[in-house]
Amino acid sequence: MTYLTPGNPKSRVRALLAAVSIIAIVFGIRLVDLQVVKADAINELSYEKRAVSRTLPALRGEITDSSGEVLARTVYRYDINAAPSKVAPVLRQVNGADVQIPVEQVANELATILDMTQADVLAKIAGTSEYSQIKKRVDAEVYRKVRALDIPWIYYDPIPDRLYPNGAVAGNVLGFLDPDGNAVEGVELQMNQCLAGQNGQETFEKGVDGIKIPSSAVTTKEAIPGRNVKLTINSDLQYFAQQVLTSTVSKLRADWATAVVIEAKTGKILVAAEAPSVDPNNPAAVAAEDRGARIFRTAFEPGSTLKTITAATLVDTGLGTAASQIEAPYGWSIPNVGYRVTDSHFHPTERLTLTGVLRDSSNTGIMLLGRKVPVETRYKYLQAFGLGSKTGVNFPGESKGQINAFEDWDGIKKYVSMFGQGVSMTPLQTAMMYQAVANKGVRLSPILVEGCIDQNGNIEKTEVKPGTRVISEASARTTIDMLEKVVEQGGIGKTAAVPGYRVGGKTGTAQIADPETGKYGSRFAISFIGLAPAENPEFVVAVTVYKPRTVSNSIGATPPFKRILEQVLRTYRVPPSTTKSANIPTEW
Repeated sequence: MTYLTPGNPKSRVRALLAAVSIIAIVFGIRLVDLQVVKADAINELSYEKRAVSRTLPALRGEITDSSGEVLARTVYRYDINAAPSKVAPVLRQVNGADVQIPVEQVANELATILDMTQADVLAKIAGTSEYSQIKKRVDAEVYRKVRALDIPWIYYDPIPDRLYPNGAVAGNVLGFLDPDGNAVEGVELQMNQCLAGQNGQETFEKGVDGIKIPSSAVTTKEAIPGRNVKLTINSDLQYFAQQVLTSTVSKLRADWATAVVIEAKTGKILVAAEAPSVDPNNPAAVAAEDRGARIFRTAFEPGSTLKTITAATLVDTGLGTAASQIEAPYGWSIPNVGYRVTDSHFHPTERLTLTGVLRDSSNTGIMLLGRKVPVETRYKYLQAFGLGSKTGVNFPGESKGQINAFEDWDGIKKYVSMFGQGVSMTPLQTAMMYQAVANKGVRLSPILVEGCIDQNGNIEKTEVKPGTRVISEASARTTIDMLEKVVEQGGIGKTAAVPGYRVGGKTGTAQIADPETGKYGSRFAISFIGLAPAENPEFVVAVTVYKPRTVSNSIGATPPFKRILEQVLRTYRVPPSTTKSANIPTEW
C-alpha cells in the first residue's frame, strides 16, 4: 500500500491566498470597468429602457367674430397627480419660522380645493408607487389654487380642451372637433392648418409598474400654439337671427330655416344663421343632419326668387324694360309639350308690365316675357350669376347646386327655369345673386374668413377673387327699382317693408321634388330675399324656411326677413331713406 505524503500547510495557504487575490483583482478590474469606464454607456442604455416620449399637444388658435369676440378657444384642463413614494410632511414658513405641516393637514387642504373628502385624498396618496391620479381635468382656477399650496410631491398634466363660449351661436359655421381633437366640421376643418399649431415633445422615465415618474419629465421640444382665425360674422346679429329662426321654425312647424346677411359692396357674410343649430360643445345633442351648415351645403329649387334674374336678363339684353307689357293669364300651356303652368292663385287675365309680373310673382307673365331671350343666352346669365358653381367661400362640403347644360334642357325646363324650377341652389348662392344686383351688377365672392392672425397680430388675409360683372350698372339699377315695387305694392311683399327705409325684394315659393320619384309633393321651400336701402344698397338679407306645415307660401318668410333687416339697419346705424322710389308702371 502506498501513502501520499502530506503537503506543507503553509504552501497550501499561500496558494489559496494567491488564488483569492487573483479573483479579487479580476473582479476589481471588472468593477472599475463597469462603474467608471463604461458607466455612461450603461446609464444611457438603462435610461433608454426606462425613458418614454409623448406628444405635447399645441394650444389650438382662437376663432373670433369680426369685432374680436371669441367664438372658439382652447384652454388647458389639468390632471392633479401625486407620487405616493415621496409623500411627506410639507415644510412651510409660518411667522418667519419653518413649520412642518402634517400629511393629514395637507390632504385636508387638497380635499377642500378639489371638492373631495380628506379620506379620499389620503387613500389616493397612500402607498409606495411613483404615480397616483387624485383628480382629472380641473379648471385653471382650481389648478392655480393647488399650485399655491407648493406641495413638492404633487404633479400636473395639462390637457387641452376646446371651448365655445357662446354655445350654439354660429355653431353650424364654426364646426367642432372629435374626441381626439381632430377637426371634423366647419371653419375648424376649413382653417385647421392655421389653427392647429405644432405639437411639442416630452420625455419622462417610467417606473417598474410602467407608470410615468412625474418628476422625471423633460420637455425636448416646445409646443408652438396655433394662430387665430377672424371671421366676418357679427356674433350679436348672428345670435339675434338664430333666435328669430328658432321661433319661425317652431311657429311654422318647419324642418329648418336659414338666414344670410351679406354686405353688398364687399361680399362679407355678416350672418349665416340656421335653426336647428348645433352647440359645438356638445354636437351629439342634435341629429347628425343638423350639425352641418345647410347655408353652404343644401341645394334646392329656389322658386320665384329666380324671376329677378330672368327680369334682369331681359333688361340687360335690351329685350325688355321695366315697363314691358304682357297679358298674363292664370294658366298657360307650354308650346309643343302640352305642359300647363299656372300661377299660385286664380285670377282673370291681367295686363302687367315686367315690374308688375315681379310684383305679382306671375309664372305665366315671366315665361311669356322671358321667352324673348334665347335659351343659351339665359343659361349664360344664370351661370354668370353663380348657378352651377361653388361661390369661392371654400367652406368644407359646399355644394355647387345643379344646372344642366342648356343643350340638355327639354321643352319644359326651358320655360320653368325662368321661375326657379329645374335648377337648384344653396341659400348662399341665392343671396349672392342679389348681392350682384345690389352691387351695381358686380358679383363678388362671399367672404366668411377675414384671415389668419399670428402671435404678433399680423394677419394673412383670405385671398379673394376679383368681382365679376354680370349685368350693367344701369340694368342693376332698373332691377332694384322693380324690386322696390314688390315691397311697396305686392300682396305679400308689403309685409317685408321696413318703416322709414326703401326696401326691394322678392318672394319665393318653391315646390319640393321627391328625390326618389322626381315628382313635386305638397311641401314647399318658402323664401324672401331683399336689399336695403334701395337707393344705395348696403345689405342683402335672404331668409328660407324649408317645409313649413302651417303656411304654404312666402308670407311665412317675410316676418323673419323684416325683423332681421331691421336689426341689421339698427346695428350699423344706417340713416333712413330721404328719397322716393322710381315711378314705374306695374299695369297697363
